[in-house]
Amino acid sequence: MLHLTMHLLAAAAPPNASDQAYLNTGDNAWQLTAATFVALMSVPGLAVLFAGLVQKKWVVNTMMMTFAGFASVLVVWVLWAYKMGFGTPLGHGVGWKATGDPITNFFANFVGRPGTVLSGPTLEKQASIPLVNPGMPGPGPTGFALPQASVVYFQFVFAAITPLLFLGSVLSRVKFKVWLVFVPLWTSLAYTVNAMLLWGGGYWAQQGAADYSGGYVIHLAAGVSGFVAAAMIGPRLKRDRDRAIPHSLPLVAIGGGIIWLGWNGFNGGDPYFASANAAAAVINTNMATVAALLTWVIWDMFAGPAKKPTFLGAINGMVVGLVAITPSAGYVNGAGALMIGAIDSTIVWLAWTYLSRARFMKKVDDAMGIIYTHGIAGFFGGLMVGVFADPSVVVYHSVGGSQVAVKGWIFGGYPKQILIQFLAAVTVIMWDALVTFVILKVISFFTPLRMSDAELEVGDLAVHDEEAYPDSEGVSRALPGYADASGMVASPAGVAVGGAR
Repeated sequence: MLHLTMHLLAAAAPPNASDQAYLNTGDNAWQLTAATFVALMSVPGLAVLFAGLVQKKWVVNTMMMTFAGFASVLVVWVLWAYKMGFGTPLGHGVGWKATGDPITNFFANFVGRPGTVLSGPTLEKQASIPLVNPGMPGPGPTGFALPQASVVYFQFVFAAITPLLFLGSVLSRVKFKVWLVFVPLWTSLAYTVNAMLLWGGGYWAQQGAADYSGGYVIHLAAGVSGFVAAAMIGPRLKRDRDRAIPHSLPLVAIGGGIIWLGWNGFNGGDPYFASANAAAAVINTNMATVAALLTWVIWDMFAGPAKKPTFLGAINGMVVGLVAITPSAGYVNGAGALMIGAIDSTIVWLAWTYLSRARFMKKVDDAMGIIYTHGIAGFFGGLMVGVFADPSVVVYHSVGGSQVAVKGWIFGGYPKQILIQFLAAVTVIMWDALVTFVILKVISFFTPLRMSDAELEVGDLAVHDEEAYPDSEGVSRALPGYADASGMVASPAGVAVGGAR
């Protein structure tokens, strides 16, 4: 008994301090909390938001695609993709020195070497992002106060939400098995490159491009890839597109609210420390969001087609504000955050109202307008880093005591930052559009990208054998060909006729 007691006490004791001397438990607790907030934005946040926006017959498919996409990203993330975005660059080692050739420098810092993050020692060791370590202010040798597992999970939830955002462009027609193949491939070939270029210390990070929490890596990428995918997959059925009325605004409100509050973790977790800058990023996030929401509503009231405030307009404004502030949340002051929300909301409202009338835009059935609320909002939000970034808003104080911040045009007298932001955005647009096109083109050689018209007519019951709102007996009786337990089959006219399963 004494031996058993001593064994249990030893098992319950904390790890030797020398094993985890780097660990700051407060920072780690906030990082895991922030990551969970972001995960909730995907499941259930986006699942519920999109499910409320689609027709009743597509609710199950929408939720299924969201949950399955979220799950499939984690598999490739821990097997190879995390290190492609945040590991050692494929073209060189950590000690590599830049050359005078920008093409060589670009491709040398383009993507990381694939590798797993599955072993126990890997997950519990001090976090490390090789090209980022020198700028981190925490304990040596890497400057992180977190275990690797916390950073892997935090970055996973960002990787997972990106394809789920552009799912909104292709809902109600993309085949489920195509989605299951596309998401892991896109994560591996597109997202990892975006992440390395801007967050993993790659080429654009070295050139000074700033994307605090994903205006380019996530939102611009989602808008571009979603638009290309929608063009390739084709439109919904014409009458479904013409009658694209949300079936449940209360679901939209619940999903939208989860996403808004979850964004506190989205932007507040990005410093990797529970710091003053994390707090500034959170309040900036909310200031920009309310400014954008109210701006959109005001535009609807005074210049919209019906000249009335609409709840869907408020949701669009909310999303635009969240997206707009994401690339600059920890780089701008409060005045800048308010201006970014109002300006970006105005730009996107005008684009949605007028650009959507252009012939080439009408040809592409972007079901949820992701190209506007994420693509255009993320693009201009990133440019406004170059306008409003305030060097007095400090992200870190380095080990040597110098301030790590970003200078923009108005508060820092550095207009060149706008050009740097623009070129980084162009890179993301070109790469993600190309990768999305190639992946879908290859998949199309093996299977159609779009469901059959017969499946599109029926919806969830045809695709998943489930429906969101069944009748009292649990199934719909209104569908041609449905057989109940007695062997009766519903005819096209809705009259039961004899038949066997």
